Amino acid sequence: MLKKSMLLAAALLLFGAPLVAQDQWHPVARDTLDTDTYSGWKSYEVNCARCHGEYGVGTSFAPALVASLKEGGRIPTPESFLTVVCAGRPELGMPAWCTLGLEMDKIQKMYLYLKSRADGKIGAGRPAQRTEG
Repeated sequence: MLKKSMLLAAALLLFGAPLVAQDQWHPVARDTLDTDTYSGWKSYEVNCARCHGEYGVGTSFAPALVASLKEGGRIPTPESFLTVVCAGRPELGMPAWCTLGLEMDKIQKMYLYLKSRADGKIGAGRPAQRTEG
């Protein structure tokens, strides 16, 4: 046991941080989010990312939500975001998520995540969840 502690201490001294297994499939999280914002990221990735791109950056057929939610963007308020997500934009191929059963609290948490991305508080990439306590 003492040997493991000494090795860890040596690694910390040499590298400044504990050694973490990392590869292209398991990148280190960029940001640590509170529970609600993290839940919003998860809901976004499950329901919206296939069209709007991972992390809200947009695709060739759906707009970048991080741009739409910026000050002066096309979706300037939380209320307008909820309206668009609930009603959808059927003429553009976006479903009405409330009709499909997406709960309001999940939509509100997605707004928390996307607004934080739009304001530059969260970077692109998989976040970690902050442990409470």
